[in-house]
Amino acid sequence: MTSWTEELTRARLHVVSGKGGTGKTTVAAALALALATGGRRVLLVEVEGRQGIAQLFDRAPLPYSEERIASAPGGGEVHALAVDAEAALLEYLAMFYNLGFAGRTLRKMGAIEFATTLAPGLRDVLLTGKVKECVNRTGPDGRHLYDAVVLDAPPTGRVVKFLDVTKAMADLAKVGPIKGQSEGVVRLLHSGDTAVHLVALLEEMPVRETLDAVAELDGADLRPGAVLVNRVQPERLPARSIPVAAEGRVDGSRVRAGLAAAGLDLDEFTLEGLVDETVEHAIRVQSQQEAMELLRESDLPTLDLPELTDGVDVAALYELAEVLVAAGVR
Repeated sequence: MTSWTEELTRARLHVVSGKGGTGKTTVAAALALALATGGRRVLLVEVEGRQGIAQLFDRAPLPYSEERIASAPGGGEVHALAVDAEAALLEYLAMFYNLGFAGRTLRKMGAIEFATTLAPGLRDVLLTGKVKECVNRTGPDGRHLYDAVVLDAPPTGRVVKFLDVTKAMADLAKVGPIKGQSEGVVRLLHSGDTAVHLVALLEEMPVRETLDAVAELDGADLRPGAVLVNRVQPERLPARSIPVAAEGRVDGSRVRAGLAAAGLDLDEFTLEGLVDETVEHAIRVQSQQEAMELLRESDLPTLDLPELTDGVDVAALYELAEVLVAAGVR
């Protein structure tokens, strides 16, 4: 495991993506808690309409408003927002065109659904535009309202398209509020204020998709951040024993003798099961090591998060946050 870098510490928007099933929402929530540690104020945003944040923090579905959902060690706070494309469009119309009442009429007519169906990219433009507004918002004292924003983004298969859709809109809109808004989003997402973190498992497919995503981000001039390796299992065998055990060469008599020395007398059936588990563990560890070697090809900071044997609840999120803080996240 490598450490969080100073460059990542300076980022204000942390985009979290990953192949489906890697636990990206869990990792995004833990990252928000870690960034809030020490008295900072962090906003955790979701854009896929799944209410995953509410489920993780055992809360009712989030409305389209920023809600305080957790405290962090040292007096920090985590707020959450579930962005809704329709509500974002109404807000956009009211903000730039003073069409608050007209916007509500449009919603009743179904015009918003029609517009996002006619121009599918419009939905992502609205979502990223709201994220940009949250990142840049300031309070009466002129300081940013949030020290950092964590975005639980779409999976790696479409994260670059999601982040860069506004660039196309900026090219199409020549003048007016849409042009200015689009250019502001593009500037933020392509600046040093934004880092795109990728959640991976130490398995072949998630690792391959992670490396593909790094290349795609580089090609789009979006900045990859860290690789957050989720559900890493501990190595319970000495390093020199792993290759031998992975080949099935485990001496049952030596295992029996060691257990006997510790005061354990196992029957033959239990001993055979223990030997089989040892072989399976060695194979799994060896596979993890090979996957980690592949991930190092990305040349990105790589942070390991342990497997949570008791499942994911609020206490587990704090546990993962502690691991991230220990790795330098701040």
